[in-house]
Amino acid sequence: MRKIFYLFVLAALAGCNALYPSMMLKTPKNYQFDKLHDSISAVNYKISPNDFLNMRLFSQDGFHIIDLTNQSNTTGSSSGGGSSTAGITTSIDYLVESDGYVKLPVIGRTQVSGLTIREATEMLEKVYSKFYIRPYILLAVDNRRVIVFPGDPGTAKVIPLVNNNTTVIEALALAGGLTESGKAKEVKLIRGDPAKPQVYLIDLATISGIKEGNTILQANDIIYVTPQRRPTLALLERITPVLTGITTILLTIVLIKGTKL
Repeated sequence: MRKIFYLFVLAALAGCNALYPSMMLKTPKNYQFDKLHDSISAVNYKISPNDFLNMRLFSQDGFHIIDLTNQSNTTGSSSGGGSSTAGITTSIDYLVESDGYVKLPVIGRTQVSGLTIREATEMLEKVYSKFYIRPYILLAVDNRRVIVFPGDPGTAKVIPLVNNNTTVIEALALAGGLTESGKAKEVKLIRGDPAKPQVYLIDLATISGIKEGNTILQANDIIYVTPQRRPTLALLERITPVLTGITTILLTIVLIKGTKL
């Protein structure tokens, strides 16, 4: 009996996978994480494929925006001659396709992926200036999101990026903060091509880590808080069902022998 028990314990301790089957996104020992430079952490949000661009176009440097704010009834004001709505497009979402292009009114397919909101706005205003008098564009990105694993299985959340410059710390706060099992010193930021992602290690255990924690997120980033390993507890969880079964079998044998006697 003892031999069986010890063999089971050794088998359970043989590898991390046996004790922690739900642990995800593990990195090998001595893994070389990417360096989180200021040029990376402070960069503004960049438009990505599968983003939805919400665009509104006005002429005359946005004069009609101010004009419309003085009207109590926008529809009524637009019927008196039509000048107040000249050069305005309806607010519509336009999909950024997988190749980084978006199909927009009048100008057709245009490359926008990799540009910040400001860069895209300035570029589109320049392009639309061929068709409108001093165009003024309001541009926003919808449906952006990141995935946050706060440290415990079953607690992952998909967080919408409502603000353009949402940081790692803000996303963790929106997810409810780190769980009790999460390691604050081992927060992984994973981004880029899934086939060859960039993986950055952020230490939020001390106040000095706040600089890296203020890294601006990009669409589809993954924040993974490494859970703490508790081998004793994990081992008990693994062997308890087996021990219960063995105990039941032994008690059954004892009862059978006792009945025969």
